[in-house]
Amino acid sequence: MAAARFQLHARTGHPSFLDLPWDKKLAKWKSERIVTLIRGISRHVVRFVDYDGQLYALKELPERLAEREWNLLRRLADESVPVVEVVGVVRRPELEAVLITRHLDYSLPFRTLFESRAVRDLREGVLNAGAELLVRLHMTGFFWGDASLSNTLFRRDAGSLAAYLVDAETGELHPTLSDGQRLHDLEILQENVIGELYDVEAATGIELEFDPLETAEAIVRRYESLWVELTREETFGPDERYKLEDRLRRLNELGFDVEEIELEATPDGYRLRLDPHVVEPGHHRQRLLRLTGLDAQENQARRMLNDIARYREELERKLGRPLAESVAASRWREEVFEPTVAAIPDELWGRLPAAEVFHQVLEHRWFLSETSRKDVGLETAVADYIENVLTHKPEERAILPPGAEN
Repeated sequence: MAAARFQLHARTGHPSFLDLPWDKKLAKWKSERIVTLIRGISRHVVRFVDYDGQLYALKELPERLAEREWNLLRRLADESVPVVEVVGVVRRPELEAVLITRHLDYSLPFRTLFESRAVRDLREGVLNAGAELLVRLHMTGFFWGDASLSNTLFRRDAGSLAAYLVDAETGELHPTLSDGQRLHDLEILQENVIGELYDVEAATGIELEFDPLETAEAIVRRYESLWVELTREETFGPDERYKLEDRLRRLNELGFDVEEIELEATPDGYRLRLDPHVVEPGHHRQRLLRLTGLDAQENQARRMLNDIARYREELERKLGRPLAESVAASRWREEVFEPTVAAIPDELWGRLPAAEVFHQVLEHRWFLSETSRKDVGLETAVADYIENVLTHKPEERAILPPGAEN
């Protein structure tokens, strides 16, 4: 028998997949590696294979679409967008191509979530996860074209849900999206969600405890609220710089990072512009180490990076020219971090690492600024922190063991 003719383009670190029957359509495969998994609705044939406990999804589709999806998923992953991991694409002269992705462990299609009722507030979980995923995609310039719950996988995340893009064949990646493109994607999502929720009722016999039309409208509202928080311009006075820290804190809590801050002087104060980016676990710690040589826990590093961004913006305004991030970070360590830590008596540190002490000072500065409704400055915050936090109330200090997570 002649060997199957195919060409495999795959990433390293995965099986070779050479033992699979590539000369046959997926629907006719009888390989012992095939396993049955819960899966969502798909317009294409999808099979799952098992390699020593690692599962992969194989989707059969025209070669042009397979190549396109292969490239889109890789580019989205490079932007830290939550998508399934694309592993390879198989070109077959006489048959449709096959896209290989790694199965997302512990994930479920949305219909299964309703059938299992494993999430306490399913409606809220789907609303938040779906809206956040679409915002993250749009922030990277990705127009989905078929935004829906069916093209999404959900994974439980600390009692809530996280959504991952699983089907990108209709998508387009642009430098940025126009408002018209975003609104069109939202309209598609709204229509698809209504139909999908009614389909769940019809297919499973489960009577939903919420209205599909209202739920679809709610996803759009969540999306719009999140988009505004991420992209809106904000104006504040010279003595209200604490509002900048407020904004950065909110964005961090939403899972976004800001590497650059742009402040434009106006008759009413300063107009703030931000360029938020999606972040992945450990991002802040690695970035701080790369910029300053300081090793900190993730939350500590996130706060310190925000302070570096704030310090860099101040320097650029004073100098009247842009300043490289690495230069600003080096000056920040020498002129801000080290003097602040040195100002605090060693005997008052307890067992706190320097990064945690500095983090607490920043928290204290924010608290004082919020209370007084004006920026109090770092020197004032350090003095008040020593007098009212470390000196007078040592029993209330958070003493962390070495290496403890913040």
